[in-house]
Amino acid sequence: MNKAFVREPEFDGRAYCPRCGSLGMAVQQVTLDHHVQPDSRPQLGETAWFCGFATCEVAYFDLFERCVSVNELQSPVYPKDTAAPICACFGFTTDEIESDVEEGTPTRIRKLLAKSESPEAHCQTLAADGHCCMREVQRLYMRLINSSSP
Repeated sequence: MNKAFVREPEFDGRAYCPRCGSLGMAVQQVTLDHHVQPDSRPQLGETAWFCGFATCEVAYFDLFERCVSVNELQSPVYPKDTAAPICACFGFTTDEIESDVEEGTPTRIRKLLAKSESPEAHCQTLAADGHCCMREVQRLYMRLINSSSP
């Protein structure tokens, strides 16, 4: 069959990191402007994707495979740096999740959930992936509970 008559697939909004192949999280201009150093910001357009694979050196990329590395960010971000706050809005860290697991009750996580629903939460700007951290916080909490159970 002649390839001239083969239809290209429609773009479905998904993009994969050109370095590691992980599915990226779409971010908007406000996220990029906040996280990417000013001299590196022109490398990407208004929208890009965040590579959430912790060990990949790429932080953001676009459909033209242009990349901004972790070294070109304004400050360390989770999960690229596990010492960075998992919640950029309120400074919540993985240590606090571990403390909740040790104490047997998610007190700190519940407080974070209440804050995440408040007007003070600015996830789209402050979170490296432009999304609320609660899904990741809950996932880590459940993983730690399951690994600490006998």
